[in-house]
Amino acid sequence: MKSQRGGLQPIGREQLLQEFVHDSYKAGRKLRQPVRCPDCGAVFENGRWVWATAPAAARAERCPACRRILDKFPAGFVTLKGAFLRQHRDEILHLMRNHEAKESAEHPLQRIMAVVDSGDGVVVTTTDAHLARDLAQALQRAYQGELEFHYSKEDNLLRATWTR
Repeated sequence: MKSQRGGLQPIGREQLLQEFVHDSYKAGRKLRQPVRCPDCGAVFENGRWVWATAPAAARAERCPACRRILDKFPAGFVTLKGAFLRQHRDEILHLMRNHEAKESAEHPLQRIMAVVDSGDGVVVTTTDAHLARDLAQALQRAYQGELEFHYSKEDNLLRATWTR
């Protein structure tokens, strides 16, 4: 196809729609296997990241979760607030860490990045929006309270707020 106006190529509408949700941390290409993350040890195998032993010939390439952690660019935020949190902080964070361990065992890209005390509560950041949602829902199942979600489809970012 011949270039028009300054080297830009015309594209179809369906190509525009494919880019509506863009996650720069997902590989835009299929990774040539075997691949092992040098930071966490996860292995890219059969089209997904898993916890496995990498073959000796595995190439080193950072997984999306480790890239997010290195860049300090979370996909999920879970904000915890309220008097109940202040009284049961350690118990609540223990529940969240246990839930993360269970999820991460099966899905290596779902991890808690940081737990930071804020002025009126705690903010937990995650490498995956699904993990943020799951953590917030686990809190509500265990302790009730009010739960609010705000999802930005364009940014692939979830903000959950739990209050009790």
